[in-house]
Amino acid sequence: MATKKPTASKTSKAKTTKSKTAAKTVDKPVSEALKTNTVEKAETAKNTAGKSCLSGFFAKKYDEKESVLTVFKSHRFYGALLGEVLGTALVTMLLFVLSFLSVQYVVIFAVALIAVYIAVYAFSGACLNPIVTAGMMASRRMSVIRGVMYIIAEVIGAWLGWLIFNAFHLAGGDSAYDVPTLVAIADGKFWFTAMVELFGAIVIAFFFARAIKYKRSVFTFAVTTTSGIVMALVLGFIVSGAFLGLNNNYIMNPAAALMYQIFPTAGESFGEIIGGVGQALAVYALFPMIGGVCGFYLSDLASKLSDEE
Repeated sequence: MATKKPTASKTSKAKTTKSKTAAKTVDKPVSEALKTNTVEKAETAKNTAGKSCLSGFFAKKYDEKESVLTVFKSHRFYGALLGEVLGTALVTMLLFVLSFLSVQYVVIFAVALIAVYIAVYAFSGACLNPIVTAGMMASRRMSVIRGVMYIIAEVIGAWLGWLIFNAFHLAGGDSAYDVPTLVAIADGKFWFTAMVELFGAIVIAFFFARAIKYKRSVFTFAVTTTSGIVMALVLGFIVSGAFLGLNNNYIMNPAAALMYQIFPTAGESFGEIIGGVGQALAVYALFPMIGGVCGFYLSDLASKLSDEE
């Protein structure tokens, strides 16, 4: 008995039904995803509505569990302190060497500084300067106890770098250069010198705050940070020497500045010596650290206003 074959119209009708079913199956997850995205966007808009773009500006950006009772229990904390000591020692030696070199050697200084930041970054984040550490604390990227210990480690590292550099100086005998020192602040030049330090510190801190955004790439971080330091030093050289007649009397690193014999050792009276010490601390420690805070705040403000993630 012969069987009936399905007609062409029935076959095409069946194919059309199958294609519609497949289309519905494919479109269903897509439509659900679009619906989910729409709901999420609506919730985000609802949560951000009425909030200032500066909301969370002073929020904590470090581990909330970190405190005096917990920070000293972590072996990583001591590794970070050791990294700050070693890194600051190397930076201080580079600054001493730079004082003997002419401008064309700044490129060599920059390459060496990049190497230092790459080597130390994994240990502590490579602050290596109380300017940066003060800015990290003020912008709540670092706890106060960690910041204070970092600054102590940086001063110890600068002292260690000075000892090593001075050892080579003494070993050289008469052929060695004199250990560089910063010239005493001239009368009437206090505010000029302080403003050069302040401005340079703002530049360094701003570049460091921006470099943190590239922390996944250590090389990019090191290049960005070093660029800020070199720019601050070059601007300090131009402004202080060419415009203000300050004999390039700047350093923009409070830890290293203490090793440059900034404190007066003689005076007509004890009060004059104390006054000189106060001036030196204000110019080479207080104003630069204020500049560090301003640099970080300036970076955060620009980031918030531009809605940077």
